[in-house]
Amino acid sequence: MQLYDQIQEALAFLRSKTDFEPDFGIILGTGLSDLAQEIDRVAVFPYKEIPYFPVSTVESHKGELVFGYLAGRKVVAMAGRFHYYEGYTMQQITFPVRVMKFLGIQRLFISNAAGSVNQHIYAGDLIFLKDHINLQADNPLRGHNDERLGPRFPDMLHAYDRKLNARALEIARAQGVAAHEGVYLGLQGPNLETPAEYNFAHLMGADVVGMSTVPEVLVARHMDLPLLVVSIATNRCFPIEDIRETSLDDVVAVAKGAEKRLSGIIKALLAEL
Repeated sequence: MQLYDQIQEALAFLRSKTDFEPDFGIILGTGLSDLAQEIDRVAVFPYKEIPYFPVSTVESHKGELVFGYLAGRKVVAMAGRFHYYEGYTMQQITFPVRVMKFLGIQRLFISNAAGSVNQHIYAGDLIFLKDHINLQADNPLRGHNDERLGPRFPDMLHAYDRKLNARALEIARAQGVAAHEGVYLGLQGPNLETPAEYNFAHLMGADVVGMSTVPEVLVARHMDLPLLVVSIATNRCFPIEDIRETSLDDVVAVAKGAEKRLSGIIKALLAEL
């Protein structure tokens, strides 16, 4: 079955269960699924019930698609995402982005947990992405291109909304939240990087490094879907002498500690858009 037909089948399932029409999509990354609890829920679907949705295998990802209201706006949120390192294809992990676009969302908000390779960015800081460097092992746009989904060669010059970033930074300052604009380096994972790799990321011009997000951005751009992406710096990986051994529990704890700060900014942006 073609990708387009799979999307239509997932869409038909969701529309058979709810007539809710979201205006905004949200992807909640590692340690951030609790933000979905702030949504005034209209409908919730475990991923395993939705045709062609993968099932999240990462402990901190709840694996639910949540429809409802946040800051008075109609949203659909992924409480947990998928990663290439889980064994899925790039097309599988980005499938929900395409479904959300067909549900009618006008803008996508993406969050993730990432390691800081900028000496001025500390654990718990927020980073609104202005660009990325893609060193992942595959590309979700590889293979046959269906023009019903997007163009063969999408341009990436304006993939990130710098004006919305500027407004997000203004809101962060007003709320007393440490926030920056930066570049994300996407790697395959699942291992954390070596000190030499962190140094390489810094030399390449990255500010944060992680194992997700880039495929979702590529697909959003392919479908002409505006987006805002924010990373939570969960561990400090530069300078090299500042690196400490890091566990998933450490990452989740820092992400959850920053969750309310991130939530406040997203809700303020939603109220304005």
